[in-house]
Amino acid sequence: MTSEGSGSRIIIEDVSKFYGEVLGVNRVNLTIDPGITAIVGPNGSGKTTLMNLVAGLIQPTRGRISVLGIRPDEPQRLFRAVGYCSQFDSFPGGMTGYQFVSTFLRVRGYTAQEAEERTWQAIERVGLVDAAKRKVAGYSKGMRQRIRLAQSIAHSPVVMILDEPLNGLDPMARAETIRLFRDLAREGLHLIISSHILHEVDEMSDRVVLIDNGYIVAEGGVPGVREEIHDRPIQVMIRCDRPRELAASLLQADCVVEIHLHPDRLGLFIKTTRPEEFYLMINRIAAESGIAIDAVRPIDDDLSAVYQYLIGPTSGGQA
Repeated sequence: MTSEGSGSRIIIEDVSKFYGEVLGVNRVNLTIDPGITAIVGPNGSGKTTLMNLVAGLIQPTRGRISVLGIRPDEPQRLFRAVGYCSQFDSFPGGMTGYQFVSTFLRVRGYTAQEAEERTWQAIERVGLVDAAKRKVAGYSKGMRQRIRLAQSIAHSPVVMILDEPLNGLDPMARAETIRLFRDLAREGLHLIISSHILHEVDEMSDRVVLIDNGYIVAEGGVPGVREEIHDRPIQVMIRCDRPRELAASLLQADCVVEIHLHPDRLGLFIKTTRPEEFYLMINRIAAESGIAIDAVRPIDDDLSAVYQYLIGPTSGGQA
């Protein structure tokens, strides 16, 4: 491809993938810069298909893909640049965690000494040094997930494709793994991470791509994606000392579409279609009336709410 900047970007151009008559993804156009890009959608939405296309594991039915200037049909070049961590939990029988990573490196052509150094570096980054010489068959689900992650980073790729990488991790391991992803992003890597656990994605990603039934529904930063559905109200919770008086003032505003009193009668749930105007108005009312406002917090301005607004709770599709 000749697109400007294609050597530092992942470019997906009018890509579709069909499995016979079954749709995988359809007419996808994305440009992915360095950092953490989250592919979000329910099971069967097309996340894995999209990631496998970028990894070169399957070829598109139509369209073009460039991974930092490399085509997916150039496997030798692509596999040097890409680290892939599948969601599937399968290992060769009898291997230790150390052997699982080092054997992968030896197959890739590294010398015994290089494989040794890289294996321990990768295992240390995922926090499994103490368990490295134990058989993977005895690992917990979270440990198996982390040793797969170690394998995917051991050859120092510049693009990481991670399919549901936080599955099975306990809270501490999850926090450490998210920290690792952020470190890799700061080092200039492209990380493409799929998930249906939306609050985790919201916490770590620079950019979000929402996919449903094989179609890209929205993309951008979480606030930017939220702006794409500006016609749908967001809900805000306000804690204050005189909620009924505040509600009476807010009812006069065009940007407020619904108000409910909090069950403890010390706050309000408010739906607004123009949050920026709403927040300015709240400040003005508080200053003029003397109402003491303790907190103003959007309670659905996260990925979960955005996703529900865009595609609803009953979406389905093909992977």
